[in-house]
Amino acid sequence: MQVIDIINEAIADGKTRFTFELLPPLKGAGVDGVFEAIDPLMEFDPAYINVTYHREDVKYVERADGLLEKRIVRRRPGTVGISAAIMKRYGVESVPHIICGGLSKYDIEDALIDMDFLGIHNVLALRGDNVRGEHVFRPQPDGHGSASELVRQIVDMNNGIFVDHEVDKCAHSQFCIGVAGYPEKHAEAANYETGLKHLKEKVDAGASYVVTQMSFDNAKILEFIRRCREADITVPIIPGIKPFSTKAQLSMLPQVFHVDLPQELVNEVEKCSDNKQVREVGVEWAVAQAKELKKAGVPVLHFYTMGKTDNMVKIAREVF
Repeated sequence: MQVIDIINEAIADGKTRFTFELLPPLKGAGVDGVFEAIDPLMEFDPAYINVTYHREDVKYVERADGLLEKRIVRRRPGTVGISAAIMKRYGVESVPHIICGGLSKYDIEDALIDMDFLGIHNVLALRGDNVRGEHVFRPQPDGHGSASELVRQIVDMNNGIFVDHEVDKCAHSQFCIGVAGYPEKHAEAANYETGLKHLKEKVDAGASYVVTQMSFDNAKILEFIRRCREADITVPIIPGIKPFSTKAQLSMLPQVFHVDLPQELVNEVEKCSDNKQVREVGVEWAVAQAKELKKAGVPVLHFYTMGKTDNMVKIAREVF
């Protein structure tokens, strides 16, 4: 089933559902940890489950002569395989992420073919991050420089058009494509309006829905939705919520994800004596956010869990 159909059913029913995203396990870790994270949430009927994609990382290893050797490593492979395993085990749709960073058009095409063979018909198309330590995004040779280009490739494949136009007749894929939106502006966008322009390009290219970057301020999320509608972005918009969990996130989240933290939330986290208390504050904040957005009529809420779902279970019990 395509995600857009799930979203439209929720809209028709007037019932807000939820989804969450998981990280693929570290290389060599196996799948048990993923299943252990999902199991407690199944009683709350998640709409679908996202699986992130992680590009190559840089590792420096000291050689015998004392010099450092640069190596490229993949710490979390397996996005497509984990997505298929989730679908087989739980009978719930999976949405693997696919990115431009580190992949050529041919790599992307191969990954999409594998997904199609495995019965995965949903994908979240992202540009992806810069290589660690680099301040400018560099496309892979024969790759894409933007998510809108990636969306167009996926749409082309749905229409039977492959990278080298080497196939005349084929079984067409049927990927439903989601893309990312930024309620607090993409870090690289010149301004808010430019960010909306780029989002509209992704939607016009063929995206069926938008999932937002995490935001801890519902006013900014609802304002983003309003401004999207004014910009003629009419597809469903799924707000993203991140349950706060550690004191270190007070500086890490603004630095890495370029989001502002409401002062009220900062004050409550700073009062906590340990991260156990921080997680409780995070649950309370996420519950309040979710209830308000649910009341506003959003069809689905997306939760960034980072693979740890004990706090998500508490949220789901209160809201869904």
